Amino acid sequence: MKVMIVDDNAEMRTLIRTMLSELASEFVECDDGREAVAVFETERPDWTVMDVRMGTIDGVTATRLITSKFPDSQIMIVTQYHNPKLRERARDAGARGFLLKEDLIELRSVMTGVSGHGAEPQRGAESGASTKPTMNGEHHEPTAT
Repeated sequence: MKVMIVDDNAEMRTLIRTMLSELASEFVECDDGREAVAVFETERPDWTVMDVRMGTIDGVTATRLITSKFPDSQIMIVTQYHNPKLRERARDAGARGFLLKEDLIELRSVMTGVSGHGAEPQRGAESGASTKPTMNGEHHEPTAT
């Protein structure tokens, strides 16, 4: 799996890379949204982990630009800002999920819980039961089929 990490903080990029080192075989790092938009087309990562507040282009704008050209892209917004309007903007931009940096430990399980393009990140799959995180941060039990 190829993961693109987009964050203006080099230490945060290193932390995310370390957390995902057993999951991903290749990493691409960008320090702002402008670079991420430029690099995405050539790299075509399986997942992109995107910070919100960065230099010339913020993460939500970069997500919108990427998903408008690559609608199947899987972008996870990772931020320190707990803001419902920001979650809504991220969802509207095409992000597959939204995770607070304080909950970064969940990133790996959210990314491995995706079962193909268009699937929502799932949690708890290792126990056989799963909940699906929504863009508002709530978890919903799956409905019986």
